[in-house]
Amino acid sequence: MSERPLIAVSAASEADGERCAAAVERAEGRAWLLLPGYGLSPAEVLARAPGLLISGATIEPGWYGAARAPGGGSGPEGDAAEAALLLAALEADAPVLGIGRGMQALNVVTGGLPGRAALDHCPRGDDGQETAAYHRIFIAPGSKLAAIVGAGGFVRVNSIHHEAIREPQKSPWMLASAYSVDDAVIEAIESPAHDWAIGVQFHPERRGDIPHHFERLFQGLAQRASLRRSASG
Repeated sequence: MSERPLIAVSAASEADGERCAAAVERAEGRAWLLLPGYGLSPAEVLARAPGLLISGATIEPGWYGAARAPGGGSGPEGDAAEAALLLAALEADAPVLGIGRGMQALNVVTGGLPGRAALDHCPRGDDGQETAAYHRIFIAPGSKLAAIVGAGGFVRVNSIHHEAIREPQKSPWMLASAYSVDDAVIEAIESPAHDWAIGVQFHPERRGDIPHHFERLFQGLAQRASLRRSASG
């Protein structure tokens, strides 16, 4: 059996990235958790890891500040470093998966606008603590996302985010491949110009919260990373 491909998992904190890292491991990849201040250049990261996952759990309003690219200034240091890594991965056509805030990062670095408030997508329980919501989305048949998970059409997913993008905020270089049925929030984007660059607003790493076939996103990422490693080796 060939060695499992290394997937760089960029996360704001260890707790933020551990579920995604576990999902990568279940998909026969090897997770390399990158926390703020890891101190490597994008080239150094991509020389070791043929695949990239930008993770993200709950995000607060105003996240990702002015860390827009190309030509959009710089946000907080961690955001800027992550944006540079994401842009380098796209330039190298490395497989990229963005989850939650990772989807919004993918949108921003390719010329889209930051998300707008969507507080009803992350409600609070009676104790004031944030809790996952659930809603139906529509996955466009014929999209890369539909091909990866094996189905288009309507499906119920989780929702744990304070901000969301709609058509006015979407990058012109990205295609929307899934929408929230209730309010037209974009739930997935993908790049037609790259081999495998996909972002989802929901959280497939949360097992039990979401249909099992969404684990194929991590399997697809690992498979594409393995192919890229073989091609460059």
